[in-house]
Amino acid sequence: MQQNSNSTCDNEKNGGCGHEGNPGIEKLTGNEFSNIRNVIAVMSGKGGVGKSSITSILACEYRKKGHSVGVLDADITGPSLPKMFGLKSGVRSNGSALFPSISNSGIRVMSLNLLTANEDDPVIWRGPVISGTVKQFWTDVAWGDLDCLFVDLPPGTGDVPLTVMQSLPLNGLIVVSSPQDLAVMIVSKAIKMAQMMNIPILGLVENMSGAVCPHCGEHFELFGPSRGEEIAQKFQIPYIGGLPVDPNFSKLCDQGKIEEYESNLFANFIPENMTQ
Repeated sequence: MQQNSNSTCDNEKNGGCGHEGNPGIEKLTGNEFSNIRNVIAVMSGKGGVGKSSITSILACEYRKKGHSVGVLDADITGPSLPKMFGLKSGVRSNGSALFPSISNSGIRVMSLNLLTANEDDPVIWRGPVISGTVKQFWTDVAWGDLDCLFVDLPPGTGDVPLTVMQSLPLNGLIVVSSPQDLAVMIVSKAIKMAQMMNIPILGLVENMSGAVCPHCGEHFELFGPSRGEEIAQKFQIPYIGGLPVDPNFSKLCDQGKIEEYESNLFANFIPENMTQ
């Protein structure tokens, strides 16, 4: 059956995909072991732009400010956060809930990679099962008392981003882009999806925004000129800043020591609608 190309889901006759005007979608409730004051999703639209890297840096910077922080890895089929934080297990259960693994600095992390026998085991699931798992990471995980939970979304505008935007009580989301024209085009789709779903966009980060020579300090553009501010102005959203390519960052991620990385990218990032 041919569908309307302008429709964002195949359930249009029942209220569409859950944006404004759809009373049939209800936010998920948590559990007695969780008290989460703020929920922020990180979205890219396109894979390979460093969404998980930005999520990790954001979580680490907030933790260094003294906030209690958790990270929900919603990229079920391509999880990378446990590797960055040097976590291979640590998830436990009391029979009623799962307790997330805890990083060296105290960041609570839940990822499917922490539940598999081997970190390189593939997850070969269809969309509904993946979306259901993401929901369980909210309803069945004992997050404890958190100032902020960051949700690392998979690329694209499909099942999981839609599930998160419909089901979780988001304060807003951060969009990650990179200078390439192709990335800009696809990230624009993610921004438009968030706007259609009435999710506040808290800001845009441009990753891989050039590089700095370690010898002379000269800045050069690996992937073309920066487009971050231009995109932010086009969609009238805040521009948080650009993050250059840094070999030391990649090294620390590979070693599971991302918490040792020094960054001030989010130094002044305090969204107005966040609960303090």
